[in-house]
Amino acid sequence: MKPLVVLFLLGAAVSSAQDRPLASLPYTPSLEPAFLDRSADPCVDFYKFACGNWIRLNPIPPDQARWDVYGKLQVDNQRFLWGILEAAAKPSPGRTPNQQKTGDYFAACMDESAVEKAGTAPLRQQLGEIAALQRTGDLPPFLAKLHLASARTSPLFGFGSSQDYADSSRVIAFATASGLGLPDRDYYVKTDAKSQETRTKYLEHLTRTFQLLGDPATQSKAEAQTVMDMETALAKASLTRVEKRDPYKLFHKMSAADLAKLTPSFQWTAYWTALGLAPQGEINVTEPQFFGAVERLLASRPITDWKAYLRWHLAREESPYLSSAFVRANFDFYNKYLRGVTELQPRWKRCVQYVDRQLGEALGQVFVEKTFTPDTKARALTATKEIEKAMEADLEQLTWMGPETRKQALAKLHAIVNKIGYPDKWRDYSSLNIVRGDFLGNANRSTIFESRRDLNKIGKPVDRTEWQITPPTVNAYYDPQMNDINFPAGVLQPPLFDPKMDDAPNYGNTGATIGHELTHGFDDEGRQFDARGNLKDWWTPKDAQQFEQRAACVVKQYAQYTVVDDIKINSKLTEGEDVADLGGTMLAYVAWKNATKGKNLQTIAGFAPEQRFFIGMAQWACGDERPESKRVGAITNPHSPLEYRINGVVSNMPEFQKAFACKTGQPMVRAQACRVW
Repeated sequence: MKPLVVLFLLGAAVSSAQDRPLASLPYTPSLEPAFLDRSADPCVDFYKFACGNWIRLNPIPPDQARWDVYGKLQVDNQRFLWGILEAAAKPSPGRTPNQQKTGDYFAACMDESAVEKAGTAPLRQQLGEIAALQRTGDLPPFLAKLHLASARTSPLFGFGSSQDYADSSRVIAFATASGLGLPDRDYYVKTDAKSQETRTKYLEHLTRTFQLLGDPATQSKAEAQTVMDMETALAKASLTRVEKRDPYKLFHKMSAADLAKLTPSFQWTAYWTALGLAPQGEINVTEPQFFGAVERLLASRPITDWKAYLRWHLAREESPYLSSAFVRANFDFYNKYLRGVTELQPRWKRCVQYVDRQLGEALGQVFVEKTFTPDTKARALTATKEIEKAMEADLEQLTWMGPETRKQALAKLHAIVNKIGYPDKWRDYSSLNIVRGDFLGNANRSTIFESRRDLNKIGKPVDRTEWQITPPTVNAYYDPQMNDINFPAGVLQPPLFDPKMDDAPNYGNTGATIGHELTHGFDDEGRQFDARGNLKDWWTPKDAQQFEQRAACVVKQYAQYTVVDDIKINSKLTEGEDVADLGGTMLAYVAWKNATKGKNLQTIAGFAPEQRFFIGMAQWACGDERPESKRVGAITNPHSPLEYRINGVVSNMPEFQKAFACKTGQPMVRAQACRVW
């Protein structure tokens, strides 16, 4: 479990109007003049100027909630992987073990007629085990089995491994809040009309799912209400997403005896035995109040209620792998209603995603071999080091930071590990059994393989070489406990990182992303971890106050922006990303200036080098999102909407205002500019 990993762009959408495999990745430059809306004034709305025509040329596909540059590149990567998987799916004596596993998994997934014919049969054994439960004391071993096979939200609570907040060199057990079917605890507790409507629609979805499992309509409706009541109790005891941004609120190490006192109705020893673990001596219980609610439910709810709750979560977890009735019901609520998506993704796309998610490092090796050159890796690493130098210079000259804090900040910066492209060592899938023709079985075995790999870390030294996203992923992240930044091969492709383009747009685009990830080490969350990734206060009170005052400027700025309708950005939720967007762009600009010092930079396509930097910086974010999805994002997404990730940044930068000759009083010139780093 890694609750504090910070991704650059969570949940980037994926789609394509052309459903065919790609033999090679297409090329789009990192700065494309054709995407500009020249009717827009860059000093009034820079995002519209840089991206207006991209948005017009790239309407949101019907199977997507949002569509942007990241998502378009992700689809290109997926179409390329599709071709790799089709080839691997053809049985031949020369297939490598990884080709056999990825190819047979893909073939089983694509065999829609076999999946359809199976119906609910793949759930028969687990449904029978739920029916056989006699009392709440029977729950721990069965929950353990469900948790092992849960790739998404674990029923009732989560249990896994993570680095000890107090000693990042060791891995300990974590017990976490979980068990909800709606995207966030706020959906259960908010009283506005839209939240009430969503709960009504959720009840309808629950009822429909129980009917698909074979229950009569009246019974299904009662079961749905039972699940809603139980999940509401869990939601009310859960921390908000803003509260979870404070790592101290998630750090409560307990002995097994203390955990047993907190939840006396749950036999933890039986649970651990079913997981294949020895009794645990130390557990970080991230939300003790939540486990108090778990205890109250265990003590008060009859076994019939628990059977309904477990049957729902089993069906919810497995629905994407079952027959079309389950797939459609899951889509209709989670995608169509919640996010406004009008069409189900084609099967090839879902199957590529499943293979990438569950066998990502087996598939990723081939992706890297075919798309990621040593030169690209070297150029990305060079840019990273230049931006780190810029941050070092920034830390050394900050007037608001004292020498004691500065020393610790520099030590943390120098300790950051740069992971570029792919892992140094690949995951070994040799013990994972993939069977041609057994789609759900493959999905479950793959999930159990990963769950056991995670649990086996408990009590062992941390493996600092590990990656948490797959090589083809179009994303990047900073991990405060590892103190590393991670850029997979998938994100280091045009138009995001473009070897054919001059440095200005590359530094504006990927350079600002590198700076973004570096800045996460010093945002409101990251700054609370030291150079080794330990949760430790290394700030003097005066310097901490100075940071908070500067960050508060950003929070106040973004709180004024509207997400959709009358909903404003929850800028305490987006604080870390907004600070990182601003700091990362500033660092990239300085690094670009340093890297090109003394060079005779020319105007290209009518734009001066400084203008090209900022247009490149903006064009990574070109995109649009459905109103329904924006509404979900306002509650769940720690990133601000795309237009504010651009306009919110440049309006604070004198360098931008000079580049485009913006005047005081224009929208892209803030009267009181914010700056943290």
